[in-house]
Amino acid sequence: MCQQKCTVERNEALVALSFSGAIGLTFLMLGCALEDYGVYWPLFVLIFHAISPIPHFIAKRATYDSDATSSACRELAYFFTTGIVVSAFGFPVILARVSVIKWGACGLVLAGNAVIFLTIQGFFLVFGRGDDFSWEQW
Repeated sequence: MCQQKCTVERNEALVALSFSGAIGLTFLMLGCALEDYGVYWPLFVLIFHAISPIPHFIAKRATYDSDATSSACRELAYFFTTGIVVSAFGFPVILARVSVIKWGACGLVLAGNAVIFLTIQGFFLVFGRGDDFSWEQW
């Protein structure tokens, strides 16, 4: 009974995370494709979105056997992930500052970044536990 209820809750969470990811990508696309903006340089933040979970994956593999609450590898992964996220927020600001994109496009890209990174964090919070139904099985 509990496993069926947990599966339904996880499926609902997956649908909600998919919806929020689509909203974030919509903000990003609007910042690029609206007629007033029309410059596609902000799409390079997709690289930051793709590489942001990689330090966590590496740290999870390296510290899998360790029962320590904190390790140097995990802390280094947090540091690299923070650098990647800050870079993703800084990139559109720099593009707007040097007049490559307009400030309105920068605002839409920053909103999209916030939604997408919160979606990534939500995914790891919901599916990151080491139980029977986790992202590690995918």
